Amino acid sequence: MHDTARLRRFGAGLLFALLAEQTVLFAVPLMIFQLTGNVRYSGVAFALEWLPALLAYPFAGLLADRFGGRLLFRHANTARAVSLGLTAGVCWYAPMLTVWALIGNGIVLSLLMAPVRMAVEKSVPLIAGPERLAHCQSLVQNMELLAMALGPALAALLAMYADKRLLLGLAALAFAAAGVCWKGLPNTQSASPPKSIRKDLVLGWSLLLNNPPVLSLALLNCTINLAFACVLSANAFVISGVFGAADGVFGLMNAGAGALGLLNFILVPRLLARMSIYRLGTWGFALLCLGLICMGAASGVALYAISFLLAMAGCALFNVFNRTQRIKAIAADHLGKVMGPFYLVNLLSYPLGGLLTASIGHEYGVQTLILALALLLAIPGALLFNLTTRRFRTALDFPPSAMEATQ
Repeated sequence: MHDTARLRRFGAGLLFALLAEQTVLFAVPLMIFQLTGNVRYSGVAFALEWLPALLAYPFAGLLADRFGGRLLFRHANTARAVSLGLTAGVCWYAPMLTVWALIGNGIVLSLLMAPVRMAVEKSVPLIAGPERLAHCQSLVQNMELLAMALGPALAALLAMYADKRLLLGLAALAFAAAGVCWKGLPNTQSASPPKSIRKDLVLGWSLLLNNPPVLSLALLNCTINLAFACVLSANAFVISGVFGAADGVFGLMNAGAGALGLLNFILVPRLLARMSIYRLGTWGFALLCLGLICMGAASGVALYAISFLLAMAGCALFNVFNRTQRIKAIAADHLGKVMGPFYLVNLLSYPLGGLLTASIGHEYGVQTLILALALLLAIPGALLFNLTTRRFRTALDFPPSAMEATQ
């Protein structure tokens, strides 16, 4: 398959899967809040959706190393399509079970999210090659942002004229299409004989704990994600409940954040030509901290939405640094084993953020919680970011040391 065609099918499959995810992320919190009228349910649902993924990531990493990214991506998305289709049927024909069906489906999708993420991590080096790694990681980030633009925008438009349960069925079709797009892409399976699951899990954790730059990055990501988890789990409540804005504003705000993907697509190659990957990451980290602080202090929906866009723009730039450097510092044969525990540490804050929203956010206000976490990220988090960049420079500027840390 030609490199350009291969890259297009990779991007198209990823975009379909991400569009489906964003549609679910738009529809489910809104449906739960409108059915219950309580942010506590949204926070608990958010936590339950992420906790199974955390437990699944180390095992998903082993599957990625064993079977390869393509097979894992296709099977996981097919399973997501089936689960979401069944949930849509339950919501349609047994509406009294809607909230519990949505929460249950969230748990299933959470378990299947881990294999999909590991499949993408495993496939990017095959699609891009070492010389185009940063640009391909930028493409992955752009697909995520583009999905954030198109998914909520289309979902908000359809929700104005059709039942929200229809969105679940459309998302199921998108998951199925994602699996079809990846048919025929390159796939690498482990050539070494399989070890016991326990030994492979121990090896993955050992490689991560003995890789200082990647471990620091995982802890930094955990800190960032804690703030964003509270934001994402409560956005629907803040927009509709605190500021009393229409449902469409919630969709448009997410669509605006996603539209940054187009700007990111144009700017990142030019920025990488003018500055180092480290400076790009520094600008991204500073912008996301500023945006989160402004969200916590916002007194109106317009300022809140603009601040959200600023935070997401910073997150997009930071993630180019995040995705590119971690792959460079991990041995290719053990990428899945290390990335599984990495994602577990990285995303450990997501269920915690949902629980904080349901407890502290419910008691003292969501914006107060966001502001406190933003200040925590901006001060101690900045020190951790500085430590992380210094460790990456040390590891990657001296290849023998980097290899010793990953073997």
